[in-house]
Parts: sequence; structure tokens; C-alpha cells
Amino acid sequence: MKTILFPAKERGQKNIGWLQSNFLFSFSNYYNPACSSFGTLIAFNDDVGQPGKGFGLHPHQNMEIISVLLKGKMNHKDSTGYSSEIEAGGVQIMSAGSGLFHEEYNIGDTEVNFLQILIQPKVQNIRPRYQHRHFPKEKRENKLVTMVSKDEGFGHCWINQNAKLSLGYFTKEESLEYKFNPENKCVFLFCIEGQLSVENVTLNRRDAIGIWDTESMTIGCEKNSEFLIIETVINQK
Repeated sequence: MKTILFPAKERGQKNIGWLQSNFLFSFSNYYNPACSSFGTLIAFNDDVGQPGKGFGLHPHQNMEIISVLLKGKMNHKDSTGYSSEIEAGGVQIMSAGSGLFHEEYNIGDTEVNFLQILIQPKVQNIRPRYQHRHFPKEKRENKLVTMVSKDEGFGHCWINQNAKLSLGYFTKEESLEYKFNPENKCVFLFCIEGQLSVENVTLNRRDAIGIWDTESMTIGCEKNSEFLIIETVINQK
């Protein structure tokens, strides 16, 4: 087993008033040549936005763009005609493909906190696609729920990559074993809240760890904990 730790205290930061961002990998004005990606995961931003503010209409192309809403309420509009709202527990994904424009705003009365995740696509220039799903916290206690998968399905969102994103909320002293295909695969684990132990490594709130060269990992919950697991390919083929 090989691992790499991504401590919360070492993340890059940017504050433009209405938006406060924490960057795990090089992004925007934050550049860290030693931490630019993990497999096909090239951005993992922990963002807090103020009410009434957001991202105006802007373009994307050939990128898988996932948002996981942890707090608050946001809207989504794009050039393919989709218009939706997501709340805490919601996930949305845009397969930007050949290109689209979109905008997102905080439409609630309080701050929004969301994870913005960028993953390289498997196939270039596909027809742009958007999906969203909702995973209420109270319905996933001591469960690991698939939010995003390469497989089509009604219960999760589809991604144009050999990848899977899972969301867990487990109570104190619970544990689980996560198994995956080790061939050209890596796993990224992010502790949203609580405290986790992963192969004798402690993860506190907003810490993350990357794991590869193994078939499984054991996750223990030292406190009530919410976490995100991203399984993706190490090298694009």
C-alpha cells in the first residue's frame, strides 16, 4: 500500500470577499508543483459563498465538474437548457464535453459550503450532459452511498470516466472496509466532518488521504463522521 496525506492546514487559500476557497491542488492563483493532481482528479476545492452571490455565466469544455453541497442552497443554469436548485446533501455533475456555459448562485439566506471537484474525462468532445441527485444525511446513517458512477442508473449521477464517488455518514466506533480494483486505480478519501482512522493514519476535519497499490482500505470512525471517497484511474488510457 502507498499513501499520500493532504492535511487541511496545508491547503491553498483565496478570499475575494463573497467567496472563500480552500484549494487542495493547484487552482486559480494557488500553485503548488508538488500538489497538482491525484490520478485524474485535478481539482478539489472547499468553497464558502455569501448569499446572493455566485459564478456568472462562464464556459467549460472537456471536464467532469462535480459539486457536492454541504450547506445552504444554490441554483444551476446552463446553455443546454437545464435549470435546477440543489440543497445540502445534493450532488450535481456536468460532463462539459464539446462545450457549454453555466452559472451558479447562492439563492439562500445563509452561506453555502460546497465541494467543487474536477476530474479529467475519459472520452473527449461528448455531447454536454447534466444531472443532479439528493442524498439526505438522515437516510444514509452507517451507509456508504454511491453518488456518481461510470454506470448508468436512477439512484446516482453518471460520469464520463472510470470513476466512482461515494458519500458516507457513520457514527462513532463504526468501521467499514472499502474494496476496489487496484489495477490503474487510486482512492482519495476526504474527511468532511468528524475524525477517521485509515490504516493507522488519523484524519481530522477537512484532512484527506490518497491510497493506491492495494485492494482495500479499512476506515474507522473515532467520532460521528461524514466523508467522501473518490475512486478514479491513476493514468488516463
